[in-house]
Order: sequence, then structure tokens, then C-alpha cells
Amino acid sequence: MLKGFKDFLFHGNIVDLAVAVVIGTAFVAIVTAFSNGIIDPILAIFGGTDMRGLGFQLVADKPATFVEIGPIITAALNFAIIAAILYFVLVLPAMHAKKRFGSADTDLTDSDVLREIRDLLAEGKDAAGGRHEF
Repeated sequence: MLKGFKDFLFHGNIVDLAVAVVIGTAFVAIVTAFSNGIIDPILAIFGGTDMRGLGFQLVADKPATFVEIGPIITAALNFAIIAAILYFVLVLPAMHAKKRFGSADTDLTDSDVLREIRDLLAEGKDAAGGRHEF
């Protein structure tokens, strides 16, 4: 049972995914600090004279009905910044590396691999006179 769990953990990209989540979480903290320190004050310029910032009031006498637009814009900018940096720092170099160092056999399906094995075994049988030597 533990062997199956170990195989699950180390099969495929599970470890890579865990590393990506941890790095992504740390990176979000950096972008959030950038947004709170730079973007939010810039957006506050366009807000009213009160401390609420950019937005509008639905009902004049009820402060709870204030719709804040600033945090929505900040979240969208956070997403755009994170997506752009991840693309240009991780995805684009990985695609170039895969094109440069990747092999042509990476697009083979399981059936293709099995056919190649069958053909190689058939060639070995013909060359060895019906016997396989490994």
C-alpha cells in the first residue's frame, strides 16, 4: 500500500506541481505588496475626497452600499502581472528549451511505442536465426 502511494507521489509532475504552488504563493505576496504600495495609491487619486477610494455609492445615506472599483482593478492588474511574468520567465524559455533539446519521439503514443518494440523484436529474431539474445 505504501509503495503505491510512493509511486503516486513521484509519478508524473506531482513534485513539480508542489514546487510551482509554493513558488507561486511567494510570488503572489510580492505582487500584492507592489499593488498595495503603488497601484492602490494611484487608483486613490481618481476616487472621491473620502477614504473609500475609487467607486460609487448605491444609496446615499448607507455606507455599506459603496461599490469599490479599486480592488477589482487591482486584482485584474495582479493577474496580468503574474501571468506576464510567468509566461516570459518560465513558459517561453521552457518552450525554447523543449524545441532545442527535446527529442522527436516525445509525440509517440503507447501504441506507437509498442509497434516499435514489436518491429525491433522481429528484426532481432530474423538476425539471430529465430533466437533472441539480450
